[in-house]
Amino acid sequence: MSTFFTPGPAALFPTVEAHYAAAFRQNIGSISHRSGAFRKIYQHTDEQLRQLFALPKETAVLFTGSATEIWERAIMNSVEHESFHLVNGSFSKKFFDFSQELHKFAHAMHKPFGEGFDAAEVTVPEYAELICCTANETSSGVQMRAAEIHKIKKANKDKLVMVDMVSSAPYPNLDFNLVDSAMFSVQKAFGMPAGLGVWIANEKMLAKAERMKLHGETVGTYHSLPSLWENYKNFETPETPNVMGIYVLGKVAEDFNRIGVDVMRKETDRKAKALYDFAKKSDQFDIFVTNEPHRSATVVVLNCKQMAGDVIKQVQAKNDFILGAGYGKMKETQIRIANFPAVNLDQVEALIATLGSL
Repeated sequence: MSTFFTPGPAALFPTVEAHYAAAFRQNIGSISHRSGAFRKIYQHTDEQLRQLFALPKETAVLFTGSATEIWERAIMNSVEHESFHLVNGSFSKKFFDFSQELHKFAHAMHKPFGEGFDAAEVTVPEYAELICCTANETSSGVQMRAAEIHKIKKANKDKLVMVDMVSSAPYPNLDFNLVDSAMFSVQKAFGMPAGLGVWIANEKMLAKAERMKLHGETVGTYHSLPSLWENYKNFETPETPNVMGIYVLGKVAEDFNRIGVDVMRKETDRKAKALYDFAKKSDQFDIFVTNEPHRSATVVVLNCKQMAGDVIKQVQAKNDFILGAGYGKMKETQIRIANFPAVNLDQVEALIATLGSL
C-alpha cells in the first residue's frame, strides 16, 4: 500500500477508514441536517475541536465546503474597505487576490518565495480592518510562528486578525483569546478526504459582519457569517452539509485529543528535525527555507540536485512512497514532504533511508 507524503490531499489518518465504516453502519449519510441526530454530531465535533484548539466560549465552529471558500466569506464579512495581507507564497497571494477581486483595497507586505515574516518588521496600514496571516505557506514550506502572530494582534488590538492554518492545524499553538478567526480544511493534517472547510470565528467577527449588513453591505447569502452563526446556535447549518465529513472530523479530533495535542506537536517536531537533519548532510538535497525559525514543521521543502520528477518516481518505485512535487515554477527542482500526523516517525525514517539511497 502506498504511503502518501503529499501536502494535500494527504495520507489518511489511520482511524479514518473505521470512522467512515461506522458512519455507514449508522446511516449517517442519509440523516436530515435538521434532525436531533445531526445536532448531536455537530455538537460532538464542536466539543472536540474546542478542546483541541482551546477555544474560548466567544468563538463559533462553522462548516463550509472548503477552506478556499472561507477566504472569500471572511473578506466579505469583515472588510468594508481595506484588508492587509502578509504574502510570501502562492496561497497567501490567492487570499490577497480574493480581496482585490471582491473590490476591496487590499494592502500587502510581500516577501520572496521561501522567506517568512516576523512581527517586528510588519507595519499594518492605519485603516486596514482585517490582517491576514498564513501559519504555513504550503507552496514554499514557510511557517509563521504563533508568537509572531500574537505580537501583531497585540500591536493592532483594534483590527481583526485571521489565520490561514490549512496545512498545519492543529500544530500551531494559537491563542484564540487573541486571534479573531482561523480556518483549515480536513484533507491535510487531519488526514481526511477533501470536502469540508472549518471556520473558527469570534464574536468580534460576527459583530463586524452584522454591522456591515446593517449598513447595506453584501456579506453573502446562506454562508454569510450571521447566517452560519444563527444556525450554529442550534448546532445546525444553513444548508445540507457534508454530514459524513463532520461526523468523521469529530471522531478524528477525539483521536487527537486522546493522544494529546502537545504530544502531537512534539512528535511533529521530532519528524521535522529528522528530515531537516538528513537534508543538511545530504549531497543530493538542500533545505529550501534558509532561515531556520521560518522552516515549516508540517511541509518540508527540499531543493533537488537532480530533476524532482525523477526523485519522485524513484522513491515510489523503491518503497511506494508518494512525495509532493514543488509548487508552480518549482515543480522540477523541489520536493515537498508533508509531515502530518498520519505518518509516524518510523515511516519518516524509512523515507529518509530511501532518499539517502538514491
